Amino acid sequence: MKPKRTELVKRARRVRGVVLDVDGVLTDAQLLYGARGEALKSFSARDGFAIKLAQREGITVCLLSGRVAAPVRARARDLGIPTRLTLQGSGAKAADLRRLAARLGLDLAAVAFVGDDLPDLPALAIAGLAACPADAAAEVRDHCHYVCAARGGHGAVREVIALVLEAQGRWHKIVEAGRSGTLRVAHSDSRRLKGNERDDRS
Repeated sequence: MKPKRTELVKRARRVRGVVLDVDGVLTDAQLLYGARGEALKSFSARDGFAIKLAQREGITVCLLSGRVAAPVRARARDLGIPTRLTLQGSGAKAADLRRLAARLGLDLAAVAFVGDDLPDLPALAIAGLAACPADAAAEVRDHCHYVCAARGGHGAVREVIALVLEAQGRWHKIVEAGRSGTLRVAHSDSRRLKGNERDDRS
């Protein structure tokens, strides 16, 4: 399913919304449990920073997960992703991808979806840009327009967002702003800090 570079760029250029699976995409697919049985998840700060860049550039980011976990709600809140754009417990990802696209007022051609395993295949099949991490299931890699060099939870989301922004002619300016020290992105943590405290996490 992998298109030629020109076709990939064409698809990425149309993207106005990015929908992300969580386990295996925003995380490395490990499921960690605390002593009391609480779910624990590890997220990439680089992915978080890229999500904030996308939002700053007018690209809306949504989460679509088959599981339900409190850490996902917390991470969505930190990243400024509203509850209506965070769907957990999905048993029909294609239908839920259509629902999110409708909420964004976008055609599916303008939506990128990043997934990593078999339940994601129906959504990947209808997304304008279908992408997956390097360590996604082989069946998924075979059905994506773009397979990342990075693994899930280790920068794959950043890679997809960079692809989209580069195709749209915006990535070079972002990099130049980073080099010059003029790049400004809102902090991802939604908590208000007191006094002189700073929180630079993404």
